[in-house]
Amino acid sequence: MEETVNRPCPEVRGTGEKYWVSGRNGTLSIPQCDTCGKTHWYPRSYCPHCDAKTLKWIACSGKGVIHTFTVARQSGHKYFKTKVPYVIAMVTLAEGPLMMTNIVDCDVEAVRIGAPVSVIFEDITDSISVPLFKLDTESVL
Repeated sequence: MEETVNRPCPEVRGTGEKYWVSGRNGTLSIPQCDTCGKTHWYPRSYCPHCDAKTLKWIACSGKGVIHTFTVARQSGHKYFKTKVPYVIAMVTLAEGPLMMTNIVDCDVEAVRIGAPVSVIFEDITDSISVPLFKLDTESVL
């Protein structure tokens, strides 16, 4: 009998909890500073632009462009071994920040720097969904 291997579950406590939980509702959320108005990624308890601690979470458009990427062709992890080859990318969100993610549901040879992408979500648990991106052939940023 073949063992079913699930995607590793992210750590959801602390400053990143709202991010992981928002995905379950189909929303990509990122922190925005109430003081300087800038968005950032990754979640932290202060603004990396102005050091203010007045942050709120905003819903993103879910759109971006590929800033850079690599194709993983092997993996030591049981789950990711079943996914090779797969794309690991830095996506520049329409709202500004760079986010590390995977580009999914495509031929890895079709991925290009500057290609537009849209967020999709993979359900991990009843309360957590992981944001991933797919090539968006219908839009241009």
